[in-house]
Amino acid sequence: MKTDGIASNFDYSEETLTLQQVSELSGDILLEFGAPWCGHCQAASAAINEVVNEHANLSHIKIYDGKGKRLGRGFKVKLWPTLILLHDGQEVGRLVRPLRADEVRDLMSKLH
Repeated sequence: MKTDGIASNFDYSEETLTLQQVSELSGDILLEFGAPWCGHCQAASAAINEVVNEHANLSHIKIYDGKGKRLGRGFKVKLWPTLILLHDGQEVGRLVRPLRADEVRDLMSKLH
């Protein structure tokens, strides 16, 4: 499945993937659950984008989460932003409400 175009690094996508589609993704993927109006998401944005830009082979998918959004519930997301790191569709780590780039880098270290 092609992940380009699902969401840019600036916008949370209303188009949502299913758990099945996520499990079929290949490579390294960072799912970011949040909302464009969320203050915590806005505060974390610079740190997240800094680290994402350091990883050329990482796909970053921003998913608009909220009431009635099944993908977030499937991953048991409770607070925003929640970052879920996947390798070939399997969760290898997660981080909730990061504030600093080094916190996101620590999450990325789980890929190696």
